[in-house]
Amino acid sequence: MQTSTNCLVQKLYSSEGLQASKTKTLRSRPTTAGNKIRNQASRLVSQLMKCTPHYIRCIKPNETKKPRDWDSARVKHQVEYLGLKENIKVRRAGFAYRRPFNKFIQRYEILINKNQRNDIDEKRVIQQTLSSLQIDQSQYQLGKTKLFIKAPETLFMLEEARDRKYNMYARVIQKAFKKYFARRRQEQEKQQAADLLFGHKERRRASFNRNFMGDYIGLEGKRQMLNLIGRKEKVFFAETVKKYDRRFKVSRRDLILTSKYLYLIGREQVKKGPEKGKKVEIIKRKLSFNQISNISLSTLQDDFVVIHAKDDYGSLLELTFKTEFLIALSKRYVEETGHVLNIKFGNHLEFKIKKEGWGSGGTRHVQFTQIDYGDKEILKSSGKILNVCIGPGLPSTTKLNVNRTSAGHRYGKVNASHSFRQTNPRSQFEVTEKPKLSVADSSNRAVRLSNQKKQVMQEPKKLENNNMPLMGMFTNPTARPRAGMLRFPPPPSEPPPPCTPVPLGFRMPAIDNNGNKSTQNDAKTKPVRPAPRAPVNIRQKPALPSLPKAKSLYDYSPQDVDELQLKEGDIIEILKEDKDGWWHGRLNGRTGLFPSNYIVKI
Repeated sequence: MQTSTNCLVQKLYSSEGLQASKTKTLRSRPTTAGNKIRNQASRLVSQLMKCTPHYIRCIKPNETKKPRDWDSARVKHQVEYLGLKENIKVRRAGFAYRRPFNKFIQRYEILINKNQRNDIDEKRVIQQTLSSLQIDQSQYQLGKTKLFIKAPETLFMLEEARDRKYNMYARVIQKAFKKYFARRRQEQEKQQAADLLFGHKERRRASFNRNFMGDYIGLEGKRQMLNLIGRKEKVFFAETVKKYDRRFKVSRRDLILTSKYLYLIGREQVKKGPEKGKKVEIIKRKLSFNQISNISLSTLQDDFVVIHAKDDYGSLLELTFKTEFLIALSKRYVEETGHVLNIKFGNHLEFKIKKEGWGSGGTRHVQFTQIDYGDKEILKSSGKILNVCIGPGLPSTTKLNVNRTSAGHRYGKVNASHSFRQTNPRSQFEVTEKPKLSVADSSNRAVRLSNQKKQVMQEPKKLENNNMPLMGMFTNPTARPRAGMLRFPPPPSEPPPPCTPVPLGFRMPAIDNNGNKSTQNDAKTKPVRPAPRAPVNIRQKPALPSLPKAKSLYDYSPQDVDELQLKEGDIIEILKEDKDGWWHGRLNGRTGLFPSNYIVKI
């Protein structure tokens, strides 16, 4: 208004009038009783926060509301009325906080050890619980039916330990629920992925019963790549794939699926600037879900996927985790576009290539052929056609057994790649009773045991050296072993006959040229036994690393549950040092915090 061209407006909103109005409005108002009480209460609270009060009572010193005006009779009457005298006496005597044994156990039952909960002696249970919390015995006393606590800090410590225990159990329950729902979600994703390819495409053995991870690149540690796609974008799938160009040459790309786009990120060298020659990530292709027309796959167990775009060229990719990518892409596609993703299956795929120069882009073809064996693709390109040969996989009608995977999580671990049944060894081999040895057989026991040990040790070597396929033993456990398969001999039904002991060093009689046997009865030699070796303990645990130690200079009583109680002369093992002054150590089998200015390193 002051810059207006109208003279009347300039006079009405002159700078002098505005300054005068400001000075009038800035006058302070008189303080009211409410403001005084509020200010005094805030000052009192600020003073109380500087100390650790235990008992607070407000006393009115006078009726005149003036400073340094003390009415002794009025103050004495308030002290007697509030019972401050008796409270001070009890406080001096100590142990003002008391609680019966049964109520204390009911309140802090979560802190009691499991082995002590069935103990009938309540007094012993309380004493062991307080000692396990490192509470000094001078801070409490045990009566006949009640527990007497001296300082309120002990109660605060008990309440804090109780809250921490509840928090720990709540986290355990939360972890179990999260694990259950995550497992349930993974099973649903596996079933949806199996239904997506059921009856259309052969599956690899490792693709069944595999948990979906989503991020196989580790985008959390790659900031430059996150800056390209946006840090706030949620990534549903990320994998390093092989991309084939118009001449079917392979180049590495990072396939990233977010909530809005599908990215193909490559690497190029910087040509100019201070970072010349350095490889940086760039976006090679960015497709929205509306631009994707359909996805093409073969009916074999190969890993090739063709992404077709509307009015644009296609991309031929080779993905290891194609099933997980398809189910993630189909879900995002339905959410964004509102209709189902079109997935085509065939052994002859055709896709457009990118236009270069003045000529048209053209098309390329991929022909898939099944051979007798092999899980690895055999590629051969001829002109505009890429021939892919691969062996047979699991039938396209193979169903996922969800019950077996869920039972494996509940009762034990299950192999994620194969879900074969294991045969019961007792059903194959009958175990007979151990034969009793007579006195005559006891002398031959050592010889037989040594021969048996050698035979048992040689059996695994035979299995390792044998190149015969053993898949039939697992796929059909109820069938009998076929001819030519490896079978173990059945155990003997009767005990072996006694045999004469063979002395060590015995030599068979030699035969001369005339056929006569020469005896060794005249020259008997004593058996030579090898010297015994020192036993080697294979399961011996490695020695623990030596930790730095410190000596306590003063006594320290813990103020919290996770602190150590120190006495002068205690030797502490230092686990971790911190600049704040609170170190982490171990004393008498218990770990906790302690002040660093109370100790000295040894």
